[in-house]
Amino acid sequence: MATSIVYLLLKKIVIQNANAIAGSLSYGFPALNGIMGSVHHLSRKLNDSGTSLGGVMIVCENYQLHTFQAHPFADAVFKQSRKPLTRKGETAPIIEEGKMHLTLSLIVEVQTNRENWQRLRQESEAEQYCKKVQNLLMQQRIAGGNILNIGKIELFEATKKQEMIANLLPGFVLVDASKELVTITKELQSGQIHGLNEFGEIQEFKDESGEFVLTGVPAQPQATALDALIEVATLHHLPPDGQNKEWRTYSVKTGKGWLVPIAVGYQGIAPQVAPGEMQNCRTRDYPSQFVETVYGLGKWIFPHRLKLDEWNKYFWRYAPVQNDLYLIQQTDFL
Repeated sequence: MATSIVYLLLKKIVIQNANAIAGSLSYGFPALNGIMGSVHHLSRKLNDSGTSLGGVMIVCENYQLHTFQAHPFADAVFKQSRKPLTRKGETAPIIEEGKMHLTLSLIVEVQTNRENWQRLRQESEAEQYCKKVQNLLMQQRIAGGNILNIGKIELFEATKKQEMIANLLPGFVLVDASKELVTITKELQSGQIHGLNEFGEIQEFKDESGEFVLTGVPAQPQATALDALIEVATLHHLPPDGQNKEWRTYSVKTGKGWLVPIAVGYQGIAPQVAPGEMQNCRTRDYPSQFVETVYGLGKWIFPHRLKLDEWNKYFWRYAPVQNDLYLIQQTDFL
């Protein structure tokens, strides 16, 4: 039976105490697994409605990190919470956590057959379906945080992309910045400023005289993508030289947008274990495996910069497992 792709808008989801630490290297926004897992859980609950949820467009409208800074030059530290007394009446230990409040908007792909979509197009049926989604979602968590409120839930046809974009303002859309990561890696290796042209191709920048523009930082031919990821969080203070008479600052992010490191999945570091064989496992129904976090580079952009002819590429999806890599990627496959 032929299927139809429509979209479910979850606008202004107010989340309290979500996990702000993504892996061991990054913080400030939940790992993608925390958001995708919640949508996958919701999808399983909606199976009886004849719909299946797919890719997710992630939009952040507001956030509040639970951090404390003693003075302007001090390191920021996460605020901790005191737990209730134990059953023995003793003081419970403080478990170090990183939490945040945030407001998200999500656009989720909905796959259903055409007959079911014709039914959902009716106003009464659409309202009933959206009400069911709201009731189920309010019972869940997103990235470990409690859902306090959902502003609006609405179904859209694929032809109403402009209307969906208008509902995302004034947030920022999280998109994949793999090309920018490759660009920064080449910039570190060559010591020359690189960028993306209008066709999305990587090229070196040249000045008016046709000479390559240098970064001012010594070239590192052995630099890797991990070095590039760390470089995103680095600000260089460069002394005067032959071209510049004053001290100046340099960052690889200049001209490349709002770049942020993100956790995009896991890499298996040990063979998979059959169900029920690993002791003290959370479930005995599925295989288990030891993994490490995989990091990538993301970019926050305004919704009006989304290209309608590349609409499918802005949705995060579970990628097919290869070489023990369990990734969430932005691709145009459905």
